[in-house]
Amino acid sequence: MLSPLLLAAARSERMRGLVTSMPLTRGVVDRFVAGDDLGAALGAVRELGRDGLDVTLDHLGEHTREPAQAAATRDAYLRMFEALDAGGLAGGADASVKLSALGQALPGELALDHARDICAAAGRAGMTVTLDMEDHTTVDSTLETLGKLRADFPWVGVAVQAMLRRSESDLRDLAGHGSRVRLVKGAYAEPASVAFQGRREVDRAYVRGLRLLMRGDGYPMVASHDPRIIEIASALAAGRPPASYEFQMLYGIRAAEQRRLAEAHRMRVYVPYGADWYGYFMRRLAERPANLVFFLRSFVSR
Repeated sequence: MLSPLLLAAARSERMRGLVTSMPLTRGVVDRFVAGDDLGAALGAVRELGRDGLDVTLDHLGEHTREPAQAAATRDAYLRMFEALDAGGLAGGADASVKLSALGQALPGELALDHARDICAAAGRAGMTVTLDMEDHTTVDSTLETLGKLRADFPWVGVAVQAMLRRSESDLRDLAGHGSRVRLVKGAYAEPASVAFQGRREVDRAYVRGLRLLMRGDGYPMVASHDPRIIEIASALAAGRPPASYEFQMLYGIRAAEQRRLAEAHRMRVYVPYGADWYGYFMRRLAERPANLVFFLRSFVSR
């Protein structure tokens, strides 16, 4: 019952103001977010690299309504690529980008233009880009933008949410040669008309999606912390070259398992950073009761 409330709170400006004004201990936010600035993110990348872990970095922010803020988000990614390249950290790294942060809701092709700038800079640094998938109202726009970007940058990836009823069809279209697809369960509050609601339904949909991707000629990115899903994915990947797929997990969740997987597989950690952490943070609380307990316990232990 709490998850839908937390997901609704993630979109509430009133709750944003309340939660961000609370005297949260730094440790609570740092459980899920690498830091407020690029320097902190670079430190996290170095630390993860020492454990043999690859990264995808997300400069936090979403639902931008002002052109100037959309441009500022683009510029933050350009600075990220420059810093990673200068520090010798760009090789094999990826950037995760939310089109809503680049002006997806604004008129014209502002988000596409910003995304093109980001992809060009990533390519110069030897990195890749993956488009995050947000709520169901943005799927068509995101996939349309993906198609336009791939005309010039065929390595651009995209996330697909297994919980959405349409995703199997989308995955069939996306499972072609070289197509990078990150399969996630989904972390948004969606109506039953467009999304599976029960945990078992979502898990079954995820496995169906995995089968499609593993049988295809693309590059599956298995984004899950679920031990059973990881076991199934490993079995489905049998016979594929090790370099033809990867596992992904979120920063701060199951770190020991991340290191274990990295011993035999390519393992990538999703590293978010930036001051606009609220929406991301609330979705992490909603995903697992243990995360919410961790959050509440911080106040009791103060």
